Amino acid sequence: MLEGKAVVRETDMPHAMQSHAMELAYKALDLHEVSDCRSIAHHIKQKFDEAYGSAWHCVVGKNFGSCITHLCGTFIFFHVEMMEFLIFKDGKDSTESREEAIGVLQTESQDSDDA
Repeated sequence: MLEGKAVVRETDMPHAMQSHAMELAYKALDLHEVSDCRSIAHHIKQKFDEAYGSAWHCVVGKNFGSCITHLCGTFIFFHVEMMEFLIFKDGKDSTESREEAIGVLQTESQDSDDA
């Protein structure tokens, strides 16, 4: 487990949700090996889905880049010592199938091509 204090780098989450994110990070670090980033991320994502509805994403690691779109009020990026945590919710309905999402993109691109 990492013993350091969580330091928020950037967020637009309400304070209570930020606290919950950091609590879950500490809990996940207690439950899993620090090197098992995938299990740590899965634990946090699952708990956020249960608490705040589906479509949450969680990235955990020591060195990664990202470029995301998120719903307002659902983004936090923080670190505990050298481990970084990125948690956010996207705007897509998780019940939408991959084919439906692709269909929407194809329809939108065809509409813009027609313009």
